[in-house]
Amino acid sequence: MSDLGRLVVGRYLLVERVGSGGMGTVWRAEDQLLGRHVAVKKLRVPPHLHDDQVQTLHERTRREARSAARIAHPNVIVVHDVVDDEGLPCIVMEYIPSLTLGDVLKRRGALPPEEAARIGHAVAAALRAAHDAGVLHRDVKPANVLLGDDGRIVLTDFGIAVESGTSSLTKSGELIGSIRYLAPERLKSGNVGPGPASDLWAVGAMLYQAVEGRHPFLRDTPIEIAYAIATEPYEPLRRAGDLAPVIEGLLVKDPDQRLDVREVERRLKDVITGTRTAPVDSPTRPARIGDLMPAEAKPAGNRRRTVLRSAVAAALVTTAAGGALWWLKDPAGTPSGHAARTPSVSSPTASPTLPPVPAGYHLKKADSGILVPVPDGWTSKTLPGGEVAYIDPSGLVGLRINVVRFAGSDPLRHWRETEEDQTRRDNPGYERVRMAATTFRGRPAGYWEFTFDGRARKYRAAELAFAAADDTQYVIYLSAPNAQWQTYRRVFDTATGGAHLSNDA
Repeated sequence: MSDLGRLVVGRYLLVERVGSGGMGTVWRAEDQLLGRHVAVKKLRVPPHLHDDQVQTLHERTRREARSAARIAHPNVIVVHDVVDDEGLPCIVMEYIPSLTLGDVLKRRGALPPEEAARIGHAVAAALRAAHDAGVLHRDVKPANVLLGDDGRIVLTDFGIAVESGTSSLTKSGELIGSIRYLAPERLKSGNVGPGPASDLWAVGAMLYQAVEGRHPFLRDTPIEIAYAIATEPYEPLRRAGDLAPVIEGLLVKDPDQRLDVREVERRLKDVITGTRTAPVDSPTRPARIGDLMPAEAKPAGNRRRTVLRSAVAAALVTTAAGGALWWLKDPAGTPSGHAARTPSVSSPTASPTLPPVPAGYHLKKADSGILVPVPDGWTSKTLPGGEVAYIDPSGLVGLRINVVRFAGSDPLRHWRETEEDQTRRDNPGYERVRMAATTFRGRPAGYWEFTFDGRARKYRAAELAFAAADDTQYVIYLSAPNAQWQTYRRVFDTATGGAHLSNDA
């Protein structure tokens, strides 16, 4: 029997069904008391559920209302009331004439980066308010983003949100949320609970889909999607423009290295306004690779560089998807996930196991006994100061190895205290992608990734820096045109993954 025309609790007249999902149906209703339109979400209870499962659905509905009600923000749906209708809870919310982002993407396809940035900025602002209120959304996706007819953008459907200080309604091993927007850390172990970074990963997947017209990990089956999210890189961005660094910073598989919500807001605002400013906390600087590199690829400045980058250790992870557990393991020596991640290397051991030199590479010994895999066919040059550079045949890509005597054991501190100002001053278009502490074969290390403008194209660079026991600092650095970064990033991962001091072997 249709609910059309029914009067809920003697007040809300259901006049039009405007949406439905797994947990309920949303109606446009007339508030007979206040004379306004509202949205009424009615819980849907599938048949044959046990009593405890029905009670869980009831509690989730009540928590959805409480979660949304805790957040006072223009980009979050406003909840007016929770009422009981024939034994089922109903949420009464503000009514927003709108389409969902999912509907718009189906009708229009890919969006311009500036438009996607405007939507992403509103969602990030909503999440910041939610996280500040102790609420995790856990189901950020295009279907839950309303694009109002008046231009307002609203995050809705807190149906599986979780509040700090409340018990979980999820059984052990059970994953709640849409598989395409579940963060890697939630798929790799059923014991990893959601955090703010998990919501932000979903924003990255949503923005990727908005500008590219497809999901970043589109596969044929849910289990293949889950495997890809947990272990595989996504297709390089082609249409993202200035939005690309934000998406890349959000789709990092390590949640500790993902952009935080305030940085996301700031960067998205820059994309919207067309400004390009260095991040507030971005202590990175591009380094010159030597005179063999064309002038366009050499940022101004002649400073000592230090950079941190750890190789990817093959990780054995358990993934729970749809109730099934399955093992995921990267092939030995193969980097896992997108290039922008900043994983830590293996823990300290007396005799670390070193990966074999892959086909197409050969080991080169630089100063002080550091050995690094270098691609076959790249030419070497010793630069002033003792740095060794290896240049690819195009002359646009350079791998550099540097050794700095008694530089100290904390490259991050050095970057922040001495390098940031000079980098910003000397390098037009400089923008930090990521800087973080990590380890390299048990030693403290740091990683730095950034972009900068050459004379004819945009460049991206990454560094790994680590210190030996005598405070000698070793630096491995790669720069390449940003458009080809996905291709040449593998060179950096191979170099750092196979690098070792002669006394380690």
